[in-house]
Amino acid sequence: MKMRYKKVQMVFFITLLANVIVAVSKLVIGTLINSASMVADGFHSFSDGSSNIVCMIGMYFAAKPKDEKHPYGHHKIETLSSIAIGLLLVAAAAKIVIGAIDKFQHPSAPQVTSLSLLVLLATLIVNILVATYEHRQGIKLNSSILIADAAHTKSDIFVTVGVLATLVALKLGLPPILDPIVSLFVAVVILFTAWKILKENTDILLDAALVDTDWIRQEVLRIDGVKDVHDIRSRGLRNKIDIDMHVMVDPDMSVEEGHILQHDIEEALQNAMKIPTSVLVHLEPYNEE
Repeated sequence: MKMRYKKVQMVFFITLLANVIVAVSKLVIGTLINSASMVADGFHSFSDGSSNIVCMIGMYFAAKPKDEKHPYGHHKIETLSSIAIGLLLVAAAAKIVIGAIDKFQHPSAPQVTSLSLLVLLATLIVNILVATYEHRQGIKLNSSILIADAAHTKSDIFVTVGVLATLVALKLGLPPILDPIVSLFVAVVILFTAWKILKENTDILLDAALVDTDWIRQEVLRIDGVKDVHDIRSRGLRNKIDIDMHVMVDPDMSVEEGHILQHDIEEALQNAMKIPTSVLVHLEPYNEE
């Protein structure tokens, strides 16, 4: 488990370096050419880097072993870090909206250059590579925080495409008002991404059902000795799931046989889930009535 956390931290370190380079490039060029949409895109990229730092710190604490005060471990710090990513996105969107309002009140045309277009194109390619790498590693390592951060970076791709199209349109002679309008679009995209991240990870903190109850029921009913199953519950993270249930068995089953059956149920679900799964089984006598 600790090795998994180290691998996740390494992914964040690599993406942090890429995001800082991308953000600085956009902010410098955007400021030089007086483009609100490009500066907004730069702040969005900086929020990517900020979230990387938050996640690296969060993963450090999430990797700590369980102790007397935290008998279930510190795994949910990963979830809290994902929520922090969502909140950083909300803050970035608010800053962009304030900048767009100022541009509406004091309009000025950006000085679009070939260099600014080339910088945006280069950062777009970097964002695509980073988002793809981060998402694949998130799936491979069953990391909700990596997948959340990949969604954060992926939103940057759509934003950059919009900004690039805007600068091209301005260079072709369209009115300057298009620039703050696109920066507002950037803010909407960021807020939508924040909402998805916050909803998914808040559900985890609220112990929302993680595995389909009917699927668990069918898997358990296949095991010899199980007469019926009810009160099935599941919760947890992408890389650690907790399942509990009430299983009805023959009233004459011995304690030893019941103990073996509990292990059979746990092993069957762990093999089917293919990720660490803790299963708690409460045995009850089966009554045909």
